[in-house]
Amino acid sequence: MRALSLVGLVLIAAFVAIACFAPAPYDPHERVGAPFEPPSPRHLLGTNDIGQDIFSELVHGTRTSFLIGVLAATLALLLGTVVGVIAGYAGGMLDGVLMRTVDVILVLPFLPLMIVLAVYVGPSWITLVGVIAGVMWARPARVIRSQVLMIRNLPFVEAVQALGAPVGYTLRRHIIPAILPLIVAQFVSVASSAILIESSLAFLGLGDPVQKSWGTILYYAQARGAFLTGAWLWWVVPPGALITLSVLGFALLGYAVERAALPQRA
Repeated sequence: MRALSLVGLVLIAAFVAIACFAPAPYDPHERVGAPFEPPSPRHLLGTNDIGQDIFSELVHGTRTSFLIGVLAATLALLLGTVVGVIAGYAGGMLDGVLMRTVDVILVLPFLPLMIVLAVYVGPSWITLVGVIAGVMWARPARVIRSQVLMIRNLPFVEAVQALGAPVGYTLRRHIIPAILPLIVAQFVSVASSAILIESSLAFLGLGDPVQKSWGTILYYAQARGAFLTGAWLWWVVPPGALITLSVLGFALLGYAVERAALPQRA
């Protein structure tokens, strides 16, 4: 497990370093070479159909994709945690109403719902963040709610409640610290899914057309003849590989975090 977590941590750290610190040699929106130039010392991954540097596009695409993934995961976990904690701790009718809402969201067809919402609201990175978070909060809410239900019935929590401790004190001192490792594991999982969903929606043309992301790079590569000209090798493979490695890194890291949290969840 340590080896897997180390691999995942290294992958995510590498992507964060690229997103935050890697310089792009060119403006990804400017024409800096001839169309369909193959990789060379001047253009490490060649150029696209209008002469834009693909390596610079990937650097900016990493920033966009990771920003959307982290923001969407943060919003989804905030909403999911609030709903899960309230439902698990309050119980009764409120728990029933909240969980039926979660059930409705979970049974809706996921990808068609995402596409309909993205088309209805309009393409932008803010839209993607809102749509992804608005759909993905339900599963973490159910997982967190089940954990809160278990912790709420532990003897020391019942003793604190019997002594008349305020709800805020019980949540702050006992419930939230106990579920924090689970929240972290859920965040990693949601971030991985959010990056993959953003790439999928952008590939379908539902992303922000003026923002470079891994998905928009693939969208323009497919729409502008990358597979017909042989440019797919440096135009399609690199963003596809980055998407795969980012999802793999989050999956390995999330698995390790969740396994580490198991003793506290038992």
